[in-house]
This record gives sequence, structure tokens and C-alpha cells, in this order.
Amino acid sequence: MKEIRVGQGYDVHQLAEGKDFWLGGIQVPHTRGAVGHSDADVLIHVICDALLGAANLRDIGFHFPDTDPQYKQIDSKLLLKEVMSMIDGHGYKLANVDVTVCLQAPKISKLIPDMVECLSGVMKISKDRISIKATTTEKLGFVGRQEGVSALAVVLIYKD
Repeated sequence: MKEIRVGQGYDVHQLAEGKDFWLGGIQVPHTRGAVGHSDADVLIHVICDALLGAANLRDIGFHFPDTDPQYKQIDSKLLLKEVMSMIDGHGYKLANVDVTVCLQAPKISKLIPDMVECLSGVMKISKDRISIKATTTEKLGFVGRQEGVSALAVVLIYKD
């Protein structure tokens, strides 16, 4: 019987004028971008946390602390590659990932295929194992006021 594990991740980043907006490994055209120590790609961060949690390897902040200058403005795709290497090193394989991004604006529906394509290459899994969904908060809360972006992820990992 396979060992099966589920992990979940949650992250929030503030949005600010004049910042680049990275989401799912691609740059999203918008007047605001996410604020963070790295490139602040909230979608990749929740995948990392979900994977690390499923394998009982703590969290993204433990492995890539925002107090460490080597991670300043780092491309989050590099962090995800490292997390995938950790998962593989512990004998796990990724079955699937399901992400929900909460963002009032911009609308990202048309960009999701590009995100899936990018993440498929980074994680070395087929595109049909990556689900990305987007929702708004109907103008409620910090997301609705366009002050921030949040995301949630669930992953399933297994050992043969």
C-alpha cells in the first residue's frame, strides 16, 4: 500500500503601487504588485508550504527565512524547485496540487494556462495535475479593497 499524505498552505501578501506582480511564476500586468522579501509570489509560496507540510518538513519560512539576505528578491520558482527536491529526497512524489487565489483585481482567469505551464515545468509534473482557480471576495475585506492577495493550496503526495 502507498503512503499517502495531504498538505495545505495559506499565504497573504500586501499589494502596493509600482511593484512587480508575480503569480504562479509569471509576471501579471497590473499597477500594483505583491510586497515581500522574495518576489512575493503568493501562489508559489502556498504550494511550497503545502508540500512541506505534507512531508512534515516545517514551512517555507523555516527553510527560506526572510531574515536571510540570500533570499532577498529571489525568484520563487527557485524556492519551489528546492522544495520539490526536498520532497523527492524524502521519497515522495506529487500526485496533484489544487490552488485558489483570492484577488479582487486584476482578473487572472486568462493567465491561468500560462501559470500551469510554468509550474508544470518547475515541478516536473503534467499540467493535468495542477489546478488553479481564482475568486474575488465580492469587494469585502483587504482583498476586496485591493490591499492584498491571498491564496490557499492543497497537495497530495505519496510514496510507492
